Amino acid sequence: MHSLVQVEKHLRPGAVYRRSDLTKWSKAVDRHLQQLQKKGTLVKLSGGLYYYPKMTAFGEVPADGHALVASFLKDNRFLMTTPNAYNALGVGTTQLYNETVVYNHKRHGHFQLGGRAFDFRMKPHFPRKLSPEFLLVDLVNNIEKLAEDKNKVLNNVKKKALSMNPKTLSQAVFHYGGAHARKFFSEILSKERLKHGA
Repeated sequence: MHSLVQVEKHLRPGAVYRRSDLTKWSKAVDRHLQQLQKKGTLVKLSGGLYYYPKMTAFGEVPADGHALVASFLKDNRFLMTTPNAYNALGVGTTQLYNETVVYNHKRHGHFQLGGRAFDFRMKPHFPRKLSPEFLLVDLVNNIEKLAEDKNKVLNNVKKKALSMNPKTLSQAVFHYGGAHARKFFSEILSKERLKHGA
């Protein structure tokens, strides 16, 4: 029992752990995991992922999404977003989606983690944080997945693109645009260059 107490000393509320994390402190990981779950110290989120619930005056706080994904991937290099982020661009998207998209270098597919839906997409390049330029390019990359009137949205995207810094937008298109997005934005940006060159 003493060794279980030693393991518990390393655990902190609000943290997400992989089974492999506990091997640093325990020589009987599976037995200790069972005991910790029985005590309610750890809650199983999915295969090999566990959460130490953090309690507040309002009850149990769900696992932090960033910590959850970092533990799942064993990697901090990822970008979390959602199609809901497109709504802030003002291009006519209004739908609400309850799935989080995770751009990363390791995993691909749909996973339920801690009762939440995640769409992991492997990409060679993605920014460290969201920007309006990245979101506009990302929207065009994913236009077929959206529920809105695509032509109407794309017309609004053209107008939005013209209001942005062409250099910054061009860089976002170059680094993050798929074939369709590159073609779509190249027409807008080349017209803009011609207009300013004239």
